Amino acid sequence: MAETSGEISSERLKSFIKRIEKLEEDKAAVAEDLKEVYSEAKGTGFDTKIIRKVISLRKMEVEKRREMDELLDLYKSAIGMDE
Repeated sequence: MAETSGEISSERLKSFIKRIEKLEEDKAAVAEDLKEVYSEAKGTGFDTKIIRKVISLRKMEVEKRREMDELLDLYKSAIGMDE
């Protein structure tokens, strides 16, 4: 366990805190940038819910996405939502 007093521990703690604060600022800036891009897309007529879904799907591994699509089709068929 790190010392709770002393120059080395307090400087190390300050370093961690400053790094975390900087990352939090960066995260807020990125969130604002994302908000602006989604707003711009919406302003040009795109459905942002669908864009979010497409981004989510692109993050998935191909096989996982195929499996999900197959299950979705199976469930839809089971309740009479055939296409």
